[in-house]
Amino acid sequence: MTTPPSATQPPYPPTAGFPPPVPPRRAGARRAVVVGVVAVVLLLVAGSATGWWLMRDDEDDAPLAGRPRVTDDAAGVSYGIPEGWKHQGQDDLIDAFTSSITPKSADGAGGADDKEVSVVLAGRSDAVPRSALKREAESAAKSNAGFFYPYGSSTVQESRKTTVSERPAHSVVLKVKDSEGGTGRLRLTLIAVDDQRSAFLLGVAHEGGPDQRRQVETVLQSASVT
Repeated sequence: MTTPPSATQPPYPPTAGFPPPVPPRRAGARRAVVVGVVAVVLLLVAGSATGWWLMRDDEDDAPLAGRPRVTDDAAGVSYGIPEGWKHQGQDDLIDAFTSSITPKSADGAGGADDKEVSVVLAGRSDAVPRSALKREAESAAKSNAGFFYPYGSSTVQESRKTTVSERPAHSVVLKVKDSEGGTGRLRLTLIAVDDQRSAFLLGVAHEGGPDQRRQVETVLQSASVT
């Protein structure tokens, strides 16, 4: 990881405890870097019980209107599932995350090919004061960039205040670059759900797939607090 562990309870990955540290390794083939994006949703570990279910959004003017949604009770958020994407079961997640979706492969299973990998993940955290949302969101986005693109670099393209279901939030977009010149886009939105907790949505898309990048953006725009 590129960011040292936080001295306080970590509100989101990949600070201390979220996700586990990336073991040192040489900069390998481009495929090895890209595969790191999906490793977090394919690693099987024993996780805590998480409440989620699928529902359909019937509001005509909402992003992904009419599409099924993941309602993640553990994180306190809900988000849409684009056509061609699939919800990943909780058994396929490490403890840092409470739900996720990925594009389906050609055979209909979850996942994507090596060149066009995208993923959206949700998680919960301790409360973050409104005044600290910008700082914490930017820190988390940069740390996640270091996790998903080890030995690479990242540049802030956007950092702005926003709201999700009228709750204060902050959204950060990074352009990321791996050690062999491959690029990607990472967006993290940190939401102050209530006085006891916050939640995050994290979307990662490889630059090889513009349709999936747009879909990742739409998923995060579709988010609501449950």
